[in-house]
Amino acid sequence: MIFPENFVWGAATASYQIEGAVKEDGRGQSIWDTFSHTPGKVVEGDTGDVACDHYHRYKDDIGLMRELRLGAYRFSIAWPRIQPDGAGPVNPRGLAFYDKLVDELLAAEIAPYATLYHWDLPQALEDRGGWTNRDTAYRFADYAAAVHDRLGDRIHTWATLNEPWVSAYLGYGNGVHAPGRRDPAEAMRSAHHLLLGHGLAARRLRPGTVMLVVNSAPVLTPAQVSDPSAVPSEADAAAVHRIHALLTRQFLDPAVHGTYPAEVLEAAARNGGTEHIRDGDLALINAPIDLIGINYYNPCVVESGPGLPADAAWPGSEDVRFAAADAPTTAMGWPIVPDGLSRLLIRLSHDYPEVGLMVTENGAAFDDVVENGRVHDADRLAYLDGHLREVWRAVQSGADLRGYLVWSLLDNFEWAEGYRRRFGIVHVDYPTQTRVLKDSALWYRDVIARNGL
Repeated sequence: MIFPENFVWGAATASYQIEGAVKEDGRGQSIWDTFSHTPGKVVEGDTGDVACDHYHRYKDDIGLMRELRLGAYRFSIAWPRIQPDGAGPVNPRGLAFYDKLVDELLAAEIAPYATLYHWDLPQALEDRGGWTNRDTAYRFADYAAAVHDRLGDRIHTWATLNEPWVSAYLGYGNGVHAPGRRDPAEAMRSAHHLLLGHGLAARRLRPGTVMLVVNSAPVLTPAQVSDPSAVPSEADAAAVHRIHALLTRQFLDPAVHGTYPAEVLEAAARNGGTEHIRDGDLALINAPIDLIGINYYNPCVVESGPGLPADAAWPGSEDVRFAAADAPTTAMGWPIVPDGLSRLLIRLSHDYPEVGLMVTENGAAFDDVVENGRVHDADRLAYLDGHLREVWRAVQSGADLRGYLVWSLLDNFEWAEGYRRRFGIVHVDYPTQTRVLKDSALWYRDVIARNGL
């Protein structure tokens, strides 16, 4: 299973999950600083204060990337390092860190892929309404321009947002992520303003390759998980169609086609109204993009559930039951369905043929153990192998897929799960910050070397 000649192999991380150094060099406070320090919000009270100490150890971490032969490294830039209050003057010490990081990556012949927003909104902007405030979209565009002005000569691939569905619906809908609000109307308004920010920022990232990263997934009935040919009932098919619109089309239709699905507008009308969607907004959101970044972990499984209220994270999901998949699971409890990735890639390539695709995150958490200086993570290796075989099948089926970035390079702060869940192909001993290449990392190095399986 050999991949195309220019296929990109890499790994991904996010700023708050690995950097630490939350009070150094003029960095401002983020919503995740506030949220993680709020009792009861994160498992065992963990915070990202130190995380993987990547802020001080980035050279060593890039050395590991070189050892693994990565062709690309997707990292996120911490907005509070660049503008501590989310607006106004740029903090030169914050930009200096990313200057050094990018130069070190280029010296190692690793392409830097920058994500501008991976959930660490400056707390000062949240205090003024966060993403429920339309002005935040314009502040985001200004921040994007400031970073591009400084790094655009060396960074050629830019992601505006990471998983806006999560930012909006887990942050403002069911409150399990920062900032911890619980209001369906605020969640839908936030989703629109995130998209507005994406469109405004995309225009200011040229020259460069521009990408929007979504946590898309195939929406399936329980029967379809194991049998793609299973024909759902009319009611189940309607549930699948509606949830696909809320999860994926809500973000990609406006960004690529300049329209909202009817199901999204109907949900918004029932949850606070649509007044926040102003004339001209969809034209602004519909800025040309070059790539759709796809973060895939597991399918979304649903069926008809007459009389059920909407799930707090899914405004508009009345009469839908979110079901379990009959499949083995990771330590997160997420079902392992590798062919969900090929099904998703083929569908997105069909629905949005004018835009290329990239797998920007794919990986799994398991309970790793260090034994005699090694981590024999056979479950993760099998997970990655199975998913990469499906990636290859999607390419063979005509999906315009440009690359694959494993999640994650390092074990790290796993948001509300704290440090108890490990996604990395590199083990991190948090008390000592010692790094150990897991078996999956050594295997991935060989995949990259042969450009295939």
